[in-house]
Amino acid sequence: MRINEIFYSIQGEGHFAGTPAVFVRFSGCNLACVFCDTKHQSFTEMTEDEIIAKVSQYPTHHVVITGGEPMLQLTSSLVEKLHGQGKFVQIETNGTQPLPPNCHIDWITCSPKYRPVLLHHIDELKVVYQTPPQDMSQYGKLKASVYSLQPCDVADPAVNAQTIQNAFNYCLQHPKWHLSLQIHKLINVR
Repeated sequence: MRINEIFYSIQGEGHFAGTPAVFVRFSGCNLACVFCDTKHQSFTEMTEDEIIAKVSQYPTHHVVITGGEPMLQLTSSLVEKLHGQGKFVQIETNGTQPLPPNCHIDWITCSPKYRPVLLHHIDELKVVYQTPPQDMSQYGKLKASVYSLQPCDVADPAVNAQTIQNAFNYCLQHPKWHLSLQIHKLINVR
């Protein structure tokens, strides 16, 4: 598998914000979003057992499978091995790829990017909210347990401040949505 990096930190966004987690970042993506803030192109080839050994070095049971787009490489056997080590497995995906057959993810965070979502189950729908405010009606038919609205960070303080205010206002007007700030950026940790 092409792994960009494996590291230990806190989950910085969404429903599990603040939770210590091991991040397994897969290399590559099937989309090229202009606002992507992740450098995921480089990689090291790793076997599933090497991934498990690295993940097991850290004291948390929470594992976040992310990317790029992890569904391009994720296997059911890797998830089973993580579960075998007592891990809770969360995936962050754009939703454009289906889960592998018989793959049992504990928490699916789907962050759609203007493409049809192919997932049949979503635990958390996390929309990257931009300025000017986008049409949110396209997300109305997607069912999830948690709806998170995450202001898009464009590295421009004035635009970011306006985007946060717009997202804040949207959440107040549409209370099923929760404001999801990227706390890892706010406290300047990885």
